[in-house]
Amino acid sequence: MPSNLMTTISNCSTEDKPVADLPVVLHARVVVGSGGGIDKTVVNSHRFLTNLGYHGICAFMRTPGDPGFEILEQRAAEASSPCIAIDDRGLKDISIVRRCLKVCREQNVTIWHAHDYKSNLLGLILRRFWPMRLVTTVHGWVSAEMRARMYYAVDRFCLPKYERVICVSEDLFADCRRLGVPQKNVTLIENAIDTQQYKRRITASDAKKQLGIPVNSLVIGAIGRLAREKAFDMLIRSVDQLLRERIDVHLLIAGEGNQYDELQKLVIDLGREDRIKLTGFVADTSALYQAMDVFALSSLREGLPNVVLEAMAFGVPVVATRIAGLPNIIEDGTNGFLIESGNQEELTFKTAELLADQSLRFNLGAEARATIESKYSFQKRMQRITSIYDELLAED
Repeated sequence: MPSNLMTTISNCSTEDKPVADLPVVLHARVVVGSGGGIDKTVVNSHRFLTNLGYHGICAFMRTPGDPGFEILEQRAAEASSPCIAIDDRGLKDISIVRRCLKVCREQNVTIWHAHDYKSNLLGLILRRFWPMRLVTTVHGWVSAEMRARMYYAVDRFCLPKYERVICVSEDLFADCRRLGVPQKNVTLIENAIDTQQYKRRITASDAKKQLGIPVNSLVIGAIGRLAREKAFDMLIRSVDQLLRERIDVHLLIAGEGNQYDELQKLVIDLGREDRIKLTGFVADTSALYQAMDVFALSSLREGLPNVVLEAMAFGVPVVATRIAGLPNIIEDGTNGFLIESGNQEELTFKTAELLADQSLRFNLGAEARATIESKYSFQKRMQRITSIYDELLAED
């Protein structure tokens, strides 16, 4: 370890300030702006942890002054979830170790629960200076860019050294085994949904009115980071084809990302500004989901996307690519439709089939909601996660 990093650590205060009598779980993650589905899961965990014998804290490493972080802080406050912002100035900022160590000591952290490559690496470093158990959740490496390959390389080093590794899909479980994580240390626990939070409260017609969409029009929705691996360009072209076939449909894509300008130009070039909207970030997506007649996931790569679970919880029929853990959630033709990744023709055909048949939409949506209630309950997921914490602490 570099000597300047050791100096930084040794100058940190050793005063312990326990925040609760319960064992403290620190969920650590790098976040940009208001975060995404993973961050909503992290924030929501605290409400369930207390009843299961643990005190949960969210520690988000963010760029100093990032205005979008205020939205994530507000979301945490609404969930009564303790939230700590840790300034992170990038790869060369070794002082992040000192700041994280200070948090661990002040909060008397018992379990460091990492959620990405950087928090994985930090956990290994920090444990040398603060006694805590190491758990991580692998959410996936979804980008094909050079940066994501670097993330994967860091995780290849870190994951075999973690005491427990939680994977959100079977393909990630297999990846972790290939990376050398011992069988006894890796567990498959899929993402889940708070079914009381995500449920229909207004009709689709009322939701469309709120969004300024004619109540008789059909709505396809998508939510996610505007990045190339999400293949939103394919979805836009698919909806353009539906409009050419004189189907009265609107497309709403909610999210931020570096592909916004490119996607907006595509919409303009197709002459569909009146029918296809890039809404930008939406803090509360419930009205969007409740306005949708179909939810479309066109991604080329994913882990186990929360947005699909959220749509299903709202009873919205889903058309999604057959990737990662999605075939375990969606039974094709029973609670949604699966299509091959990158197949625009199939996406258009299956979406058109749903839009043309209200009864089919209702039946698939009802089955989707039932699937979430029976198999993807957030309460049950947290019980499984805390059982892992219990096992670790029992080893002390």
